[in-house]
Amino acid sequence: MSTPTAPKGSAPARRKVTIPALMNKMKRGEAIVQMAIYDYRSAVIADRLGIDILCVSDSGGMVLFGHKSTVTVSFEEVLFMAQAVDRGSRYGLRMVDMPYWSFHVSPEQAVENAGKFVAKANAEVMKCEGNRHHVRAIEAIIKAGIPVQGHIGITPMRMPQLGGFVAQGKTADKAAALVEDARQMVDAGCFSILCEVTTQEVCEYLTQTLPVPVISLGAGNRAHGVHIITSDLFHLYEEHTPRHSKIYTDLIPIIEDVFSRYASEVRDRVYPGPEHTVYMSPQELESFAKKVGWSNPPIAEAEAREKEKAKA
Repeated sequence: MSTPTAPKGSAPARRKVTIPALMNKMKRGEAIVQMAIYDYRSAVIADRLGIDILCVSDSGGMVLFGHKSTVTVSFEEVLFMAQAVDRGSRYGLRMVDMPYWSFHVSPEQAVENAGKFVAKANAEVMKCEGNRHHVRAIEAIIKAGIPVQGHIGITPMRMPQLGGFVAQGKTADKAAALVEDARQMVDAGCFSILCEVTTQEVCEYLTQTLPVPVISLGAGNRAHGVHIITSDLFHLYEEHTPRHSKIYTDLIPIIEDVFSRYASEVRDRVYPGPEHTVYMSPQELESFAKKVGWSNPPIAEAEAREKEKAKA
């Protein structure tokens, strides 16, 4: 599909984000903006505002569907979210965070499931979290023609192995192991690496030495770009806000206020008011009452409304 042209005198139409475009941003030193997007409306807004990568994160299963962790988020749930994001986006690069056990069994399973996200949700690239032991499956996806962003550091699918949600790469040995994980992923063909809650030094070293864009998620401000869980920006997941996430606007008090005012107006019989209501004319009301045997229709009210309407 060709890039749409903008009307004369308006701003140029946005160009479709591609992997070469991201590489050019990296070379020019322009920050890449990546966000976890998992619903239609957020996709529309993010796409309109120029977000580079719209990542259908499995964390959406926690925010939208109430999962306690990403491990229990199903393939089908991620697929539903990916389909919604596809409907709401046109320019941002559509990435799918492959959920738990969707690429872990074998290279064949990995390719089949990645292909389903492409065929059923129009996804463009995958994100696979893990380490060097997952490279074989990741490489199979890439060889099948589907690009992958490798994800190292805090990988929620391996939380028991990691000993909890703790920053990775604090010692020289563990930092070097993360670097080796990233290098093997790049050697397998990953077009980008995401560092989640690694030390800034690990992320900074990879940024300086890898030939692909490095994205920070809680790994400092020295990478080629930054990723954030969108719901954290609004404090929508009250159960936990990571240290690295900045709350720009706390929507919970706003939502509570609206819910509370709505409930009070319903209980006080204030809402819905006349301005939200459709009425029959007095003549039609009278005819309706005769047809159904309504003995006490609000004829007087209907006539009063009719008079007020005539005055206006």
